[in-house]
Amino acid sequence: MKIVTILKIGDKAPAFTLPDAAGATHKLSDYKGRQVVVYFYPKDDTPGCTTQAIDFTTARAKFKRAKTDIIGISADSMARHKKFETKHELGIILLSDEDKIAIKDFGCWVMKKLYGREYRGIERTTFLIDDKGKIKNIWHKVRVKNHVAEVLEAAKSS
Repeated sequence: MKIVTILKIGDKAPAFTLPDAAGATHKLSDYKGRQVVVYFYPKDDTPGCTTQAIDFTTARAKFKRAKTDIIGISADSMARHKKFETKHELGIILLSDEDKIAIKDFGCWVMKKLYGREYRGIERTTFLIDDKGKIKNIWHKVRVKNHVAEVLEAAKSS
């Protein structure tokens, strides 16, 4: 059984290699030299996840000016991501982690509770990773409202 390490600001971000909706492979190392927002979310096409993806899409030009790329990661399949991207005209990179490797490496696979029932699931978490691959900021148990604006301010403060 793998021991999960709690990531902290200043830690090197865990490496990952995951496919996007079109099947193209993305590695965290591909973004070296630029900041990158890596956000983990529970499920495509659910209310909070849809709002978050649309908010990041709407703000992508501002993130680009802050030299920051945006990547969303969930355990959904590539086909489900494609449907989600098309339906909501998303303009951000969504990666599929069906085996939950990056999700676990970043510490986002956690015990959750809903209506008294406990289960494992993805905790909505956002990481801002600097141009050298170190974690600059972490937002745990994200509330979607105003979150993207808060992440953008942190990205611009570099």
